[in-house]
Amino acid sequence: MITQSPDTHPDTEKVLILLIRKASSTQKLNQVRSLSQTVIRLSKRALARANPNLSKREVDLLFVSHHYGKELADRLRKYLEERKVDCGKP
Repeated sequence: MITQSPDTHPDTEKVLILLIRKASSTQKLNQVRSLSQTVIRLSKRALARANPNLSKREVDLLFVSHHYGKELADRLRKYLEERKVDCGKP
């Protein structure tokens, strides 16, 4: 068997694939959700470190701009300003 990852031993990969196959849909979804949350948190942290002068709200908007486009980030900024929403708190 050819491994999907060049730095993973074939026997290890077989075990990992078996564990994924045995996991319930709920377990798989929870793992995906957890990984997504981690990636988002790390991305925002990197943006904040690269832009220490930005507020949390500005970092969140920068995240949206990088991942979903400037147009959506601008629309979100306008919406938050109109609604006077502060960092996700209505």
